[in-house]
Amino acid sequence: MLNLLRSWSLKVMTQIPLPLVGRARAGLSASRSEILALTPPPPTPPHRGEESRSRFIGQAPRLKFLVATFVVGLLPLPLFAQTMQETPFFKDQAKTLPPVAERVPSAPLVVEAAGQPGGEIVTLVPRARDIRYISTYSYTRLVGYDRHLQLQPDLLEKFDAQNDQVFTFTLRAGHRWSDGTPFTAEDFRYYWEDIAFNKELSPAGPPEFMLVDGKPPRFEVIDERTIRYSWDKPNPRFLPQLAGALDPAIYRASAYLKQFHGKYADKKALEEKAKQQKLKSWAALHNRMDDMKEQTNPDLPTLMPWRVTNAAPANRFVFERNPYYHRIDKQGHQLPYVDRIVMDVSAPGLFAAKANAGETDLLFRGITMSDIPVLKEGEKMQGYETLIWPYARGTELALYPNLNTVDPVWRQLNRDVRFRRALSLGIDRKTLNNALLFGLGTEGNNTVVPESPLFSEELRTHNAQYDPTEASRLLDEMGLTKRNGAGFRLLPDGRELEIIVETDGESSLVVDGLTLIGEFWREIGVRLFVKPQDRTVLRNRSFAGLTVMVAAPGFDNAIPTAIMPPTEYAPMRQDNYTWPKWGQHVETKGANGEAVDLPEAKRLLELYETWMTTADEAVQEQAWREMLRNHVENQWVIGTVAGALQPIVTRNGLQGLPAKALYSWEPTAMLGIYRVDEIYWNKAAGKEARR
Repeated sequence: MLNLLRSWSLKVMTQIPLPLVGRARAGLSASRSEILALTPPPPTPPHRGEESRSRFIGQAPRLKFLVATFVVGLLPLPLFAQTMQETPFFKDQAKTLPPVAERVPSAPLVVEAAGQPGGEIVTLVPRARDIRYISTYSYTRLVGYDRHLQLQPDLLEKFDAQNDQVFTFTLRAGHRWSDGTPFTAEDFRYYWEDIAFNKELSPAGPPEFMLVDGKPPRFEVIDERTIRYSWDKPNPRFLPQLAGALDPAIYRASAYLKQFHGKYADKKALEEKAKQQKLKSWAALHNRMDDMKEQTNPDLPTLMPWRVTNAAPANRFVFERNPYYHRIDKQGHQLPYVDRIVMDVSAPGLFAAKANAGETDLLFRGITMSDIPVLKEGEKMQGYETLIWPYARGTELALYPNLNTVDPVWRQLNRDVRFRRALSLGIDRKTLNNALLFGLGTEGNNTVVPESPLFSEELRTHNAQYDPTEASRLLDEMGLTKRNGAGFRLLPDGRELEIIVETDGESSLVVDGLTLIGEFWREIGVRLFVKPQDRTVLRNRSFAGLTVMVAAPGFDNAIPTAIMPPTEYAPMRQDNYTWPKWGQHVETKGANGEAVDLPEAKRLLELYETWMTTADEAVQEQAWREMLRNHVENQWVIGTVAGALQPIVTRNGLQGLPAKALYSWEPTAMLGIYRVDEIYWNKAAGKEARR
């Protein structure tokens, strides 16, 4: 079977014009490193001790380093004032817009790119709601990661962090929202006082990442451009959270939103307006209009490179460039280079075919490694290129045994580490690798990838080899020795040991992988039943403790550095299928869910607390490493194979993306840290989106 799968993998991969065809025809499987060696190596996070990082050990050098770092890349506008070039897109609006030199901040963010403005990019989304992901990959943040995963100011001109307790933010003078209104400290005050602490708008209060020991920071407006957050204890996750794939947006377009706020507008009139829109209150109306993430309100001002111009229902959504965007290049061009992003709604199963037919200019979300042969076939005829980037995820297919399941028999089994280890040892990952990832993946646990400075080889391999004999021994040791006529083991209560593995069914890789795992587990007397269903239904069942096991991708952030919060690795979130009720207990501060009651899991919470209460990066790294060891020793999540490749379709002439880089949700925000606003057409004037 293995030889058959390998032959099939090679047959498919020979459709890809890579310099490995000779080896494939010789019957040898190509290594992942050989495939990825076609393009320059991706940037990797610097290890501790390197001078380039923007975090540091110790207190005294910290401030000095920050001040020096944040000046780099920022040049005052006078150097560019005489060479600023008006974007052709806005020349027809010259009577209504100020000159470009007056639209950008007096100290803009100057980038090294050297592109040309103009043109449009057509891409695809599977449903109207998914236009919201532009807020992730356009990656406009107060502070954000650069390509080396170092925190740098973006919307901010500079920031000062003292012992991870006192954070002072300085805004760029002259920075404006897309409607021309000033972006000032008032936008932060409005969010903090009038939204986060307004019970009608935010019943839960300020976001959890802004609480330390349950207490919010002291918020101060120093002046129009300066704000400060102060905690009594360190809050080391504050800046990384601001740089995340999902922007927490601790500011709002106050000048626009005040017209919908009961404190600033006539509440009775607002209630009537809400009623007309079939909303319950003025607060519901405000929340509908204040939709920075979902991109459903074209009138809401933005700081992103593009602003949405139309609302649902629609089959096409058009985003146009922000005339007041804060980034420029050294040639005096205001970014973004591209005038419009056009998103066409299409069935997700047609994405690869549409790209193959030349119907997109840029496509990455909604296509996977299995689409690469189809995408490569259409390159020459349709005039596009398929970039192939490594996908930095803990594992492509993870099994999450629910430790909080309501079934008492399954709860006892899932909580026994011998059971979890037996299931891990019963998986033939090599066969999975060949079948799912053409033999190019990395077999092993759900853990960090080698590009992370926290990686060690044992994290990938511990308890992850294929050993059905040892797996059977562990199950026997647990007392699961009785079998039925079909050879499957019986539970203590006499039921067949059939694991119902639930999945959202959106990934064919997950479903296909489960089918193979079912065959492997049959050898150790365990039956697997696959149950695909809607994602929302699946999550609700998990939250209620009705699932026994769930299959889904592994850790989103598999390239962490020590300064990144290890929230995903501790039982703190309800959306983790292994411990949903533990996570709910933490998220609701004990009001709901169940308290963590396994010592090894409690240790994860203790280590997270250690990470949270220090500004010492060495201590944070030590906490990270113990958490990673804890995961592989306890098999909280059973990993299988990592290292998928992410195809990225780019039309010929569309330039600005690296030939190869790491792709992930966290921390790269898909393409975010590679700056989509710096993508440009080499012949922009002749490029128009298809209508």
